[in-house]
Amino acid sequence: MVAGLMALNALAVDIMLPALGAIAADLGVAQANDRQLVIIVYVLGFGAPQLFFGPVADRFGRRPTLFVALGGYILTGIVCVWAYRFDLLLAARFAQGVFAAGCRVVAVAVVRDATAGPAMARIMSLVMTVFMVVPILAPGLGQLILFVGPWRWCFGALALSGTVMLVWTAARLPESTDAAERSGQTLGQRAAAYLKVIRHRRSMGYMVAGGCVFGALFGFLATSDQIFRDVFHQGDTFALWFAGVAGAMSVSNLINARLVLDIGTRPLSHGALVAFVVIVSVGLVLTLVFGDRLSIFYPTLILAFMCFGLVGPNFNATAMEPLGRIAGTGAAAFGFVTTTGSGLLGGVIGRAYDGTTVPLFAGYVVLGMAALVVVFVTERGRLFQP
Repeated sequence: MVAGLMALNALAVDIMLPALGAIAADLGVAQANDRQLVIIVYVLGFGAPQLFFGPVADRFGRRPTLFVALGGYILTGIVCVWAYRFDLLLAARFAQGVFAAGCRVVAVAVVRDATAGPAMARIMSLVMTVFMVVPILAPGLGQLILFVGPWRWCFGALALSGTVMLVWTAARLPESTDAAERSGQTLGQRAAAYLKVIRHRRSMGYMVAGGCVFGALFGFLATSDQIFRDVFHQGDTFALWFAGVAGAMSVSNLINARLVLDIGTRPLSHGALVAFVVIVSVGLVLTLVFGDRLSIFYPTLILAFMCFGLVGPNFNATAMEPLGRIAGTGAAAFGFVTTTGSGLLGGVIGRAYDGTTVPLFAGYVVLGMAALVVVFVTERGRLFQP
């Protein structure tokens, strides 16, 4: 169920990828890179509202917050179906990201209500394994929809998915917080909870580092359609290439779930982050020397995404572990820092697209190094420690 809630976000991004060209053509988008805004504005809408949904989920409970978020997700999906101008579509996409933020906050908070530390990292890895099935299948689903109908049906599929999750959670998801504890919390205590998160060295450090890492991920999402279609001329098989990348990340999440209890969140994520920097640096050098070749780009991308699968869940668990009873607030802060930061950074990488893969690889190197520096400072120079 948690995986399904989090998958609504991935579905809202990845089902759109094959349809970006059709959307741009139908709504008269002149600049080629402007089609990326369908993804970028959604991600930006997804970021800041988590700061609102976190305290709301802590104060009023997980279930009521989730039902409001799911209702908004469904409604905005319907608005996207009927959008007749590009600016109206972007506004609806931004709003859809806002409501998807509530789904994400509640999903993570429910996991933290029941687990902590390496156990949380293990559960989140299993959730991410199921969750990553959506990026594998979503572009293919989007392509199938385009075979039988217009791009607007993709947004209809989002509204239908939100409806399924609303019915499922209403029937099966119990409230995981205590009513008496919620009723005693004031607005001042909520503000103090955010201050606690900001002041906590480990939580804030891993949030910032996570934002850098996922900025690289969103940079690929923003440019993937153009890269495979324009650079490597693989437009008809784009969904298959994308599924391979998402599948690599899913396998990595599953591996993480098996290893994290024995190795620990820090050693595993630190090693994966170092490996990521090395891999993308080699990919950049090879591309500069030999030019854009699918035989260089795709293996490098597969290995980089496998590193993502070992970094993301562990950074999340490391940041959330000290936050205890303010799990909703912590999940909101983590989601805001990582998604807003990653959305902006990914947008910069996307706008830098120049018909080659060099800006993508260069962005990966810069963001990987930045994340490594942040973790190094956060841990006071002691990497790989249990």
